[in-house]
Amino acid sequence: MTVTHDLRAGTQAAAPAPAGPDLLRAAFRRHAAGVAVITAPGARPVGFTASSLTSVSAEPPLISFGIGTGSSSWPAVAAASHVGVHLLGEDQSELAATFARSGADRFAPPTRWTTGPEGVPLLDGALAWLVCRVVGRVPAGDHRIVVAEVTGGDATAREGRPLLYHHGRFNALRD
Repeated sequence: MTVTHDLRAGTQAAAPAPAGPDLLRAAFRRHAAGVAVITAPGARPVGFTASSLTSVSAEPPLISFGIGTGSSSWPAVAAASHVGVHLLGEDQSELAATFARSGADRFAPPTRWTTGPEGVPLLDGALAWLVCRVVGRVPAGDHRIVVAEVTGGDATAREGRPLLYHHGRFNALRD
C-alpha cells in the first residue's frame, strides 16, 4: 500500500484504490442500508430483497430501487405495471434471506402473503408496505433503476425497528 502525506490535514492517507467492482463492493459493505422486499405479480409471483430502495420525491410520491437484469425476478419486474414494496423489521432477517436466496420458492410456506391491489403480492408482517405504479425503468450498467409512483399502502402496518444490511449481513439497530 502506498502512503501519501496530506499537508493540509497533517495526516497520512492511503493512495486511492483503482476504481472497479471490488472497490465499490468494499466501500458499500461499510454503508448500512434499510432492507426491503420488492414483489411483482406474474404467472407466478416474484420478489427479491433490496437494499437500494430510495424515496425520490414527495410530490408526486416516487420511490426507486435497483434490480439486476440477470436476476430471476427481472423479467416479471420488467413487465409489471405495479410492484409491492415491503419495509422489513429487525425480526424479519429470515424473510429477507428467503427473498435473497437464488432458486428458492420465495412464496412457499412459511412465507405468508396475500394478493393486494393491482394483483401485487403483499407480504404479511412488514413494518410498512406500498403498492406502486411503475413509471420508468432506467438502464444503469447491468441493472435497471425502477422508478415507481406510490398509489397506496400502509405506513403503520406494525410497530418495530428496521432491519439493516451492513458488512454482508442483516443487522439491527443498537440502543
